[in-house]
Amino acid sequence: MSESASISSARAANASATLAGFGAILLWSLLALFTAASGAVPPFQLAAMTFLVGGLCGCATWIARPGRARALFQPWPVWLLGVGGLFGYHALYFSALRLAPPAEAGLINYLWPLLIVLFSARLPGSGGLRAGHLAGAVLGLAGVAALFVGRGNLDFAAGAMPGYAASLAAAFVWAGYSVLSARVGAVPTDAVAGFCLVTAALSLACHVVFEATVLPADAAQWGAVLLLGIGPVGAAFYLWDIGCKRGDVRLLGVAAYAAPVLSTLILVATGYASPGPALALACLLIVAGALTAVRASRAGPKAL
Repeated sequence: MSESASISSARAANASATLAGFGAILLWSLLALFTAASGAVPPFQLAAMTFLVGGLCGCATWIARPGRARALFQPWPVWLLGVGGLFGYHALYFSALRLAPPAEAGLINYLWPLLIVLFSARLPGSGGLRAGHLAGAVLGLAGVAALFVGRGNLDFAAGAMPGYAASLAAAFVWAGYSVLSARVGAVPTDAVAGFCLVTAALSLACHVVFEATVLPADAAQWGAVLLLGIGPVGAAFYLWDIGCKRGDVRLLGVAAYAAPVLSTLILVATGYASPGPALALACLLIVAGALTAVRASRAGPKAL
Protein backbone atom coordinates (compact mmCIF):
# COMPACT_ATOMS: atom_id res chain seq x y z
CA MET A 1 0.00 0.00 0.00
CA SER A 2 1.36 3.43 -0.96
CA GLU A 3 1.92 6.12 1.66
CA SER A 4 -0.95 8.27 0.29
CA ALA A 5 -3.32 5.30 0.35
CA SER A 6 -2.28 4.51 3.91
CA ILE A 7 -2.94 8.11 4.98
CA SER A 8 -6.36 8.07 3.27
CA SER A 9 -7.24 4.81 5.01
CA ALA A 10 -6.22 6.22 8.40
CA ARG A 11 -8.30 9.35 7.84
CA ALA A 12 -11.32 7.27 6.85
CA ALA A 13 -10.96 5.15 9.99
CA ASN A 14 -10.66 8.30 12.11
CA ALA A 15 -13.76 9.80 10.51
CA SER A 16 -15.72 6.58 11.02
CA ALA A 17 -14.74 6.43 14.70
CA THR A 18 -15.65 10.09 15.16
CA LEU A 19 -19.08 9.37 13.69
CA ALA A 20 -19.45 6.57 16.23
CA GLY A 21 -18.78 9.15 18.96
CA PHE A 22 -21.45 11.39 17.44
CA GLY A 23 -23.81 8.42 17.72
CA ALA A 24 -23.16 8.31 21.47
CA ILE A 25 -24.03 12.01 21.75
CA LEU A 26 -27.29 11.45 19.87
CA LEU A 27 -28.20 8.59 22.19
CA TRP A 28 -27.41 10.72 25.27
CA SER A 29 -29.89 13.28 23.98
CA LEU A 30 -32.59 10.66 24.69
CA LEU A 31 -31.48 10.26 28.30
CA ALA A 32 -33.81 12.90 29.76
CA LEU A 33 -36.83 11.61 27.82
CA PHE A 34 -36.41 7.99 28.85
CA THR A 35 -35.54 8.96 32.43
CA ALA A 36 -38.70 11.06 32.69
CA ALA A 37 -40.71 8.19 31.22
CA SER A 38 -39.23 5.67 33.70
CA GLY A 39 -41.23 7.10 36.60
CA ALA A 40 -39.94 7.60 40.14
CA VAL A 41 -37.15 5.00 40.15
CA PRO A 42 -34.33 6.34 42.41
CA PRO A 43 -31.06 7.34 40.64
CA PHE A 44 -28.74 4.59 41.91
CA GLN A 45 -31.41 1.94 41.39
CA LEU A 46 -31.98 3.20 37.86
CA ALA A 47 -28.22 3.15 37.23
CA ALA A 48 -27.99 -0.43 38.52
CA MET A 49 -30.84 -1.59 36.29
CA THR A 50 -29.72 0.21 33.15
CA PHE A 51 -26.01 -0.59 33.43
CA LEU A 52 -26.96 -4.23 33.92
CA VAL A 53 -28.93 -4.12 30.67
CA GLY A 54 -26.10 -2.26 28.92
CA GLY A 55 -23.51 -4.75 30.13
CA LEU A 56 -25.60 -7.76 29.12
CA CYS A 57 -26.14 -6.25 25.67
CA GLY A 58 -22.38 -6.09 25.26
CA CYS A 59 -21.98 -9.67 26.47
CA ALA A 60 -24.66 -10.81 24.00
CA THR A 61 -22.32 -10.00 21.11
CA TRP A 62 -19.96 -12.69 22.41
CA ILE A 63 -22.45 -15.41 21.45
CA ALA A 64 -21.42 -15.12 17.81
CA ARG A 65 -17.76 -14.49 18.63
CA PRO A 66 -16.92 -16.04 22.03
CA GLY A 67 -13.30 -14.97 21.71
CA ARG A 68 -14.32 -11.40 22.45
CA ALA A 69 -14.80 -12.34 26.09
CA ARG A 70 -11.02 -12.29 26.41
CA ALA A 71 -11.31 -8.51 26.37
CA LEU A 72 -12.18 -8.71 30.07
CA PHE A 73 -8.65 -9.89 30.90
CA GLN A 74 -7.10 -6.45 31.34
CA PRO A 75 -4.54 -5.05 33.81
CA TRP A 76 -6.01 -3.47 36.93
CA PRO A 77 -5.23 0.11 35.78
CA VAL A 78 -7.54 -0.44 32.79
CA TRP A 79 -10.32 -1.68 35.08
CA LEU A 80 -9.71 1.26 37.40
CA LEU A 81 -10.05 3.65 34.46
CA GLY A 82 -13.18 1.98 33.06
CA VAL A 83 -15.09 1.46 36.30
CA GLY A 84 -13.78 4.70 37.80
CA GLY A 85 -15.03 6.60 34.76
CA LEU A 86 -18.47 5.03 34.51
CA PHE A 87 -19.32 4.53 38.17
CA GLY A 88 -17.25 7.45 39.51
CA TYR A 89 -18.92 9.94 37.21
CA HIS A 90 -22.46 8.80 37.95
CA ALA A 91 -21.91 8.52 41.72
CA LEU A 92 -20.51 12.06 41.86
CA TYR A 93 -23.23 13.49 39.63
CA PHE A 94 -26.05 11.81 41.56
CA SER A 95 -24.49 13.14 44.78
CA ALA A 96 -24.38 16.62 43.25
CA LEU A 97 -28.07 16.46 42.41
CA ARG A 98 -28.82 15.56 46.04
CA LEU A 99 -26.67 18.35 47.48
CA ALA A 100 -27.32 21.22 45.04
CA PRO A 101 -30.13 22.55 42.82
CA PRO A 102 -30.30 20.47 39.59
CA ALA A 103 -29.93 23.42 37.19
CA GLU A 104 -26.79 24.79 38.85
CA ALA A 105 -25.28 21.31 39.27
CA GLY A 106 -26.05 20.48 35.63
CA LEU A 107 -24.47 23.65 34.32
CA ILE A 108 -21.27 23.07 36.30
CA ASN A 109 -21.19 19.46 35.18
CA TYR A 110 -21.28 20.53 31.53
CA LEU A 111 -17.75 21.80 31.87
CA TRP A 112 -16.66 18.28 30.89
CA PRO A 113 -16.72 18.84 27.11
CA LEU A 114 -14.51 21.92 27.51
CA LEU A 115 -12.20 19.93 29.79
CA ILE A 116 -11.96 17.21 27.12
CA VAL A 117 -10.77 19.80 24.62
CA LEU A 118 -8.18 21.10 27.10
CA PHE A 119 -6.98 17.66 28.24
CA SER A 120 -6.72 16.31 24.69
CA ALA A 121 -3.86 18.70 24.03
CA ARG A 122 -1.69 16.29 26.03
CA LEU A 123 -2.44 13.32 23.79
CA PRO A 124 0.41 12.04 21.60
CA GLY A 125 0.11 13.35 18.06
CA SER A 126 -2.61 15.84 18.95
CA GLY A 127 -0.52 18.80 17.83
CA GLY A 128 -1.32 20.69 21.01
CA LEU A 129 -4.28 22.87 21.86
CA ARG A 130 -5.81 24.49 18.77
CA ALA A 131 -7.53 27.84 18.89
CA GLY A 132 -10.50 26.69 16.81
CA HIS A 133 -11.30 23.78 19.10
CA LEU A 134 -11.02 25.97 22.20
CA ALA A 135 -13.23 28.67 20.65
CA GLY A 136 -15.78 26.05 19.61
CA ALA A 137 -15.87 24.59 23.12
CA VAL A 138 -16.37 28.01 24.69
CA LEU A 139 -19.23 28.76 22.27
CA GLY A 140 -20.78 25.41 23.14
CA LEU A 141 -20.52 26.12 26.86
CA ALA A 142 -22.14 29.52 26.28
CA GLY A 143 -24.98 27.77 24.47
CA VAL A 144 -25.56 25.37 27.37
CA ALA A 145 -25.42 28.29 29.81
CA ALA A 146 -28.07 30.11 27.76
CA LEU A 147 -30.24 27.00 27.85
CA PHE A 148 -29.99 26.64 31.63
CA VAL A 149 -30.55 30.35 32.26
CA GLY A 150 -33.63 30.23 30.05
CA ARG A 151 -35.14 27.53 32.27
CA GLY A 152 -35.14 29.85 35.30
CA ASN A 153 -33.00 32.04 37.51
CA LEU A 154 -29.76 30.41 38.57
CA ASP A 155 -28.88 30.90 42.23
CA PHE A 156 -25.51 29.55 43.28
CA ALA A 157 -26.22 29.47 47.03
CA ALA A 158 -23.21 29.08 49.32
CA GLY A 159 -24.95 26.32 51.24
CA ALA A 160 -24.85 24.05 48.21
CA MET A 161 -21.08 24.20 47.79
CA PRO A 162 -20.59 20.45 48.46
CA GLY A 163 -22.99 19.73 45.58
CA TYR A 164 -21.19 22.13 43.25
CA ALA A 165 -17.87 20.53 44.18
CA ALA A 166 -19.26 17.05 43.44
CA SER A 167 -20.59 18.25 40.08
CA LEU A 168 -17.24 19.78 39.16
CA ALA A 169 -15.45 16.60 40.24
CA ALA A 170 -17.82 14.59 38.03
CA ALA A 171 -16.92 16.80 35.07
CA PHE A 172 -13.20 16.18 35.66
CA VAL A 173 -13.78 12.43 36.06
CA TRP A 174 -15.69 12.09 32.78
CA ALA A 175 -13.26 14.28 30.84
CA GLY A 176 -10.33 12.34 32.28
CA TYR A 177 -11.94 9.01 31.45
CA SER A 178 -12.69 10.09 27.89
CA VAL A 179 -9.19 11.39 27.15
CA LEU A 180 -7.31 8.63 28.98
CA SER A 181 -9.33 6.08 26.98
CA ALA A 182 -7.41 7.31 23.95
CA ARG A 183 -4.17 6.34 25.72
CA VAL A 184 -5.34 2.73 26.07
CA GLY A 185 -6.51 2.44 22.49
CA ALA A 186 -5.31 -1.16 22.29
CA VAL A 187 -7.96 -2.24 24.82
CA PRO A 188 -10.94 -3.66 22.87
CA THR A 189 -14.28 -1.90 23.22
CA ASP A 190 -15.73 -5.26 24.32
CA ALA A 191 -14.17 -4.60 27.73
CA VAL A 192 -16.78 -1.86 28.28
CA ALA A 193 -19.33 -4.63 28.92
CA GLY A 194 -17.35 -5.64 31.99
CA PHE A 195 -17.09 -2.03 33.16
CA CYS A 196 -20.87 -1.69 32.85
CA LEU A 197 -21.55 -4.85 34.87
CA VAL A 198 -19.24 -3.78 37.69
CA THR A 199 -20.81 -0.31 37.63
CA ALA A 200 -24.23 -1.96 37.94
CA ALA A 201 -23.06 -3.92 41.00
CA LEU A 202 -21.59 -0.85 42.70
CA SER A 203 -24.72 1.18 41.90
CA LEU A 204 -26.84 -1.57 43.45
CA ALA A 205 -24.73 -1.40 46.60
CA CYS A 206 -25.23 2.37 46.79
CA HIS A 207 -28.95 1.91 46.20
CA VAL A 208 -29.22 -0.53 49.11
CA VAL A 209 -27.39 1.88 51.41
CA PHE A 210 -28.89 5.24 50.36
CA GLU A 211 -32.27 4.62 48.69
CA ALA A 212 -35.63 2.93 49.03
CA THR A 213 -36.60 0.61 46.18
CA VAL A 214 -39.25 1.94 43.80
CA LEU A 215 -40.14 -0.34 40.89
CA PRO A 216 -41.53 0.99 37.59
CA ALA A 217 -45.31 1.28 37.86
CA ASP A 218 -46.35 -0.15 34.49
CA ALA A 219 -45.17 -1.66 31.23
CA ALA A 220 -44.42 1.76 29.73
CA GLN A 221 -42.05 2.62 32.57
CA TRP A 222 -40.37 -0.79 32.38
CA GLY A 223 -39.97 -0.20 28.64
CA ALA A 224 -38.33 3.15 29.30
CA VAL A 225 -35.85 1.50 31.68
CA LEU A 226 -35.08 -1.15 29.07
CA LEU A 227 -34.57 1.46 26.36
CA LEU A 228 -32.29 3.44 28.68
CA GLY A 229 -30.15 0.35 29.19
CA ILE A 230 -30.01 -0.47 25.49
CA GLY A 231 -29.32 3.07 24.27
CA PRO A 232 -28.13 6.02 26.41
CA VAL A 233 -26.68 3.78 29.15
CA GLY A 234 -25.67 0.94 26.86
CA ALA A 235 -24.75 1.39 23.22
CA ALA A 236 -23.73 5.01 23.87
CA PHE A 237 -20.78 3.98 26.04
CA TYR A 238 -19.53 1.50 23.45
CA LEU A 239 -19.78 4.12 20.71
CA TRP A 240 -18.10 6.74 22.91
CA ASP A 241 -15.24 4.33 23.60
CA ILE A 242 -14.70 3.86 19.86
CA GLY A 243 -14.84 7.60 19.25
CA CYS A 244 -12.41 8.49 22.02
CA LYS A 245 -9.90 5.79 21.11
CA ARG A 246 -9.84 6.12 17.35
CA GLY A 247 -11.66 9.35 16.49
CA ASP A 248 -11.16 13.11 16.90
CA VAL A 249 -11.68 13.47 20.66
CA ARG A 250 -11.42 17.28 20.52
CA LEU A 251 -14.22 17.50 17.96
CA LEU A 252 -16.28 15.09 20.03
CA GLY A 253 -15.77 17.28 23.08
CA VAL A 254 -17.21 20.29 21.26
CA ALA A 255 -20.03 18.24 19.69
CA ALA A 256 -21.04 16.95 23.12
CA TYR A 257 -22.58 20.33 23.86
CA ALA A 258 -25.32 19.41 21.39
CA ALA A 259 -26.64 16.73 23.76
CA PRO A 260 -28.54 19.00 26.20
CA VAL A 261 -30.00 21.06 23.36
CA LEU A 262 -31.10 17.98 21.40
CA SER A 263 -32.48 16.59 24.66
CA THR A 264 -34.53 19.75 25.20
CA LEU A 265 -35.80 19.67 21.61
CA ILE A 266 -36.93 16.07 22.12
CA LEU A 267 -38.66 16.98 25.38
CA VAL A 268 -40.43 19.83 23.58
CA ALA A 269 -41.49 17.53 20.74
CA THR A 270 -42.86 14.95 23.18
CA GLY A 271 -44.66 17.48 25.38
CA TYR A 272 -42.37 17.29 28.43
CA ALA A 273 -41.09 20.87 27.98
CA SER A 274 -42.00 24.15 26.27
CA PRO A 275 -39.97 25.96 23.59
CA GLY A 276 -38.51 29.41 24.19
CA PRO A 277 -36.01 31.98 22.89
CA ALA A 278 -33.25 30.54 25.11
CA LEU A 279 -33.49 27.25 23.21
CA ALA A 280 -33.06 29.04 19.87
CA LEU A 281 -30.04 30.97 21.18
CA ALA A 282 -28.50 27.80 22.57
CA CYS A 283 -28.92 26.08 19.20
CA LEU A 284 -27.23 28.94 17.36
CA LEU A 285 -24.28 29.09 19.75
CA ILE A 286 -23.71 25.34 19.75
CA VAL A 287 -23.97 25.06 15.96
CA ALA A 288 -21.49 27.95 15.65
CA GLY A 289 -19.15 26.21 18.08
CA ALA A 290 -19.37 22.92 16.22
CA LEU A 291 -18.69 24.56 12.86
CA THR A 292 -15.70 26.38 14.35
CA ALA A 293 -14.31 23.12 15.69
CA VAL A 294 -14.89 21.27 12.40
CA ARG A 295 -13.03 24.01 10.56
CA ALA A 296 -10.16 23.71 13.03
CA SER A 297 -9.98 19.94 12.50
CA ARG A 298 -9.88 20.31 8.72
CA ALA A 299 -7.56 23.30 8.46
CA GLY A 300 -5.21 22.34 11.29
CA PRO A 301 -4.36 25.80 12.64
CA LYS A 302 -1.27 26.34 14.74
CA ALA A 303 -1.44 25.03 18.29
CA LEU A 304 -1.65 27.52 21.10
